[in-house]
Amino acid sequence: MNQELYRFITEKKHHALRRSIPMELAAEYAENRVPPIERMTDRFERLCKAETPVILPDEQICLLRTVSNYPDIFTSEEWEQIRSKHFIHELGFLSNVSPNYYRVIGTGLLEIREDADCWGQRVIDSILELCDRYRDEAVQQGRPDLAEILTQVPRYPARSFREALQFFRILHYALWLEGNYHNTVGRFDRYLWPYLKHDLDAGVQTRESALALLEDFFLSFNRDSDLYVGVQQGDNGQSLMLGGIDEDGNEVFNLLSELCLDASYNNKLIDPKINLRVSRSTPQSVFTKASHLTKAGLGFPQYSNDDVVIPALEKMGYRHEHAANYTVAACWEFIIPFVGADVANIGALSYPKAVDEAFHQDLAGCPDFESFFACVRNRIHLQAKAICEGIRELWFVPSPFMNLLMDCNIYEGGLYNNFGIHGTGIATAADSLAAIRELIFEKKAITKEAYIEAVDQNFAGTPELLHHLRYEAPKVGNNDDSVDALAAALLDAFADALEGKTNCRGGIYRAGTGSAMYYLWHANELGASPDGRRKGEPFGTNFSVSLFARVKGPVSVICSMTKPNVSRAMNGGPLTLEFHQSLFSDDESVEKVGALVKFFVDRGGHQLQLNAVNVDTLRDAQKHPEKYRQLVVRIWGWSAYFVELDKEYQDHVIARQMYSI
Repeated sequence: MNQELYRFITEKKHHALRRSIPMELAAEYAENRVPPIERMTDRFERLCKAETPVILPDEQICLLRTVSNYPDIFTSEEWEQIRSKHFIHELGFLSNVSPNYYRVIGTGLLEIREDADCWGQRVIDSILELCDRYRDEAVQQGRPDLAEILTQVPRYPARSFREALQFFRILHYALWLEGNYHNTVGRFDRYLWPYLKHDLDAGVQTRESALALLEDFFLSFNRDSDLYVGVQQGDNGQSLMLGGIDEDGNEVFNLLSELCLDASYNNKLIDPKINLRVSRSTPQSVFTKASHLTKAGLGFPQYSNDDVVIPALEKMGYRHEHAANYTVAACWEFIIPFVGADVANIGALSYPKAVDEAFHQDLAGCPDFESFFACVRNRIHLQAKAICEGIRELWFVPSPFMNLLMDCNIYEGGLYNNFGIHGTGIATAADSLAAIRELIFEKKAITKEAYIEAVDQNFAGTPELLHHLRYEAPKVGNNDDSVDALAAALLDAFADALEGKTNCRGGIYRAGTGSAMYYLWHANELGASPDGRRKGEPFGTNFSVSLFARVKGPVSVICSMTKPNVSRAMNGGPLTLEFHQSLFSDDESVEKVGALVKFFVDRGGHQLQLNAVNVDTLRDAQKHPEKYRQLVVRIWGWSAYFVELDKEYQDHVIARQMYSI
């Protein structure tokens, strides 16, 4: 590892090289009635010209953002007008797609330019001009190695592993510069392995030199990430997928996959965020090796199970060759590289909201639990219908450069244009249903009116009821079929509610098991819950148990969470498990964690993420953030530096269940 470069980046010394420049474009564009695609192209050209070439000490992969401000291309009045006619997803720019960097790396921009439209040609010319200035800077600094590489790429195809990595950095950098965000890396080891294998066979690279090169390359993801868009710092979408099978069933995991795990472990930085495709046939050694990253506290890799995901995607209408090539979006949503334009996080449904509405409005008229659950199911259907009906005339800002990197015309959508809907608080809802069934319909221990009043009073006058609900009532996570079946029924109801619905781009709606930030947002919209969750307490993250549930341990949690039929809710969303850092005391404990992951896969789990934390350390970090700048935690589908998070996200990490094995 280049220690000098590593310290330069981690100590954020490169921030001193940034500057803010006056560039107010929106009013100018509005006054001249400049079309959106021309605005995007013109801004890209200006930003490229404004960048100052910077080559850091002894770096092998270059390009650094030096302009920190990012001018909008529409005035607020224009945005208001656009939103009055269209549904605008998030910021209105393309995100969470997996472009084909690798086709371009193997082709070169000059050849791509031949078939590009005028806007595509202009953005290519701007990139080439910027890279030429970097080449000249390399010559001036006496770096003939970089100068030679930048003479070849990005004009022409990469000829070596290092050229391929530098080419990727240029393309990834340019996507952010254009305004697209959550630009995922895709199946890195599948497409760049031939370059590394060629260099290894030719004696150009050794395992050791390739690892050092990868460490430098991974550092490049951390240079500008604080300038990237996200709900919180760290939520930047730089997700990299390793392993899995190809469309012919061949295993992709290779030496490059191993080196990526090693580079990530050595760097111990939040980017790129490692995802690992696995299956029942994945060797135990892979799970063990990957668990060393968990031990390092990185919150990844996140695991996706090919045995479950690929067939489920095929049932949704994805061709086999595309389903087998799946990757993940910024967090965990399953997307198709190159040809897919799915919007995998366009909305979110709240299970506890459906239960809350039925609890307050329908329970009084329900003679039995079955009729009450029918009301909850109906509430889920109504909520899903409202979400779908609210998404009409979806519009994205044109992206000339992104269009060049896709194997489809992104302006018209992709081969797949499906919308993903998250589902939040499934354990809170299932636990609430189990409590209502037990107390109202089975034991008749409390009247409906008294139960509703207790919830509305946030259990202020009913401490015995609160204690029972929180610590004695049935909970998801204990391998209890009676309550686990309720979680499965809720998931089925969600899938049923979206079945047959077609979105405004001709695609389907995909139910999911993720929550994203809605585990806080949706919880804040409700008062207390019938399961004993008090007002202000969040839901569990993604497909997880309630924060205060007393559960037997990670094995029982896995048993509970692998019972629902997730094949009909394959938008993605992992089971999240937290372990105390002290668990990872030796290699044997790391192997046990790897065995637990394999147990999850063998049980038919679809997606899993693990986090190693120390609550005492986290609390001290809240008091003394200056001592913990590099402390990493997993949030919902991404890792972040703990001290850079808002306190509500920090508190949620501290409150999560922590397991031992």
